[in-house]
Amino acid sequence: MNTRGIATMTIGEFGRRAGLTVKALRLYEGSGLLPPAEVDPSGYRRYTSAQLDRAVRIGLLRRLGMPLAVIAETLDVPDTAAVRRLDQWWAAEEAAAAARRESYIWLRTRLAHGDEPERRYEVHIATSPARKVATLAIEVDQEHLVPGMGAAEWEIRRHLEEQGASTTGEHWAIYHGQVTPDSEARVEVCVPYAGVLEPAGRIILRIEPERLITYAEVTRDDCFYPRIVGAYGAVSEHVRAAGLIVTAPPREIYLDSWDRLAATDPFVHVAQPFEG
Repeated sequence: MNTRGIATMTIGEFGRRAGLTVKALRLYEGSGLLPPAEVDPSGYRRYTSAQLDRAVRIGLLRRLGMPLAVIAETLDVPDTAAVRRLDQWWAAEEAAAAARRESYIWLRTRLAHGDEPERRYEVHIATSPARKVATLAIEVDQEHLVPGMGAAEWEIRRHLEEQGASTTGEHWAIYHGQVTPDSEARVEVCVPYAGVLEPAGRIILRIEPERLITYAEVTRDDCFYPRIVGAYGAVSEHVRAAGLIVTAPPREIYLDSWDRLAATDPFVHVAQPFEG
């Protein structure tokens, strides 16, 4: 940036005015979010007052807990796009918080009042049609599963939107390993689409073939650990009892976005592809 004739300030003064520490400013510089207006031959960094709004926005988003990579997606886009990204990230955070809260309530209720009656899930069989999907694989543990899936879904949907593909709220997660609080596993996030487009970066385009699936339906407010384990157990027992041959990893097929559904609405199908 050419700062000739423009008043600049030291990193310390800029930090005080923006409400940020020098350590934070160096972090944002290193990540490319907020480079200084100039660096003199001695290595001293100087900023301009025109950078204050950007610095304050970054600081506020960090206080909300937004990762630096997501912040980058909200800065250099029109405000309407930034609002959509903020809303999508916040919905994923609320879903993760809701899942933690429900797990806490479930455990506290058991400790205080004993075991609740086991929830029984009806198991169904359906044909999942062949679909074009855009996918992105992540490696996550249980703590980072919901926000990680949300970030991957957003990245996919942004790419699809930019290329004019049409989608619905449906998406799914394919589990290529067991996700636990203490171990990561590969999870493939998939968004079905219609249209013609090109892959980009980590996003892979492929055809998900037609499959027979057996599944249990879970409402939005039952979609938390450990209650959702009952749905997995019902599907697994059905597969075993019927002598079905598993043909692909298990998956959770989400019928719509978490924030667009009510508590008792069907939210996800815990599904297992099979052949008879």
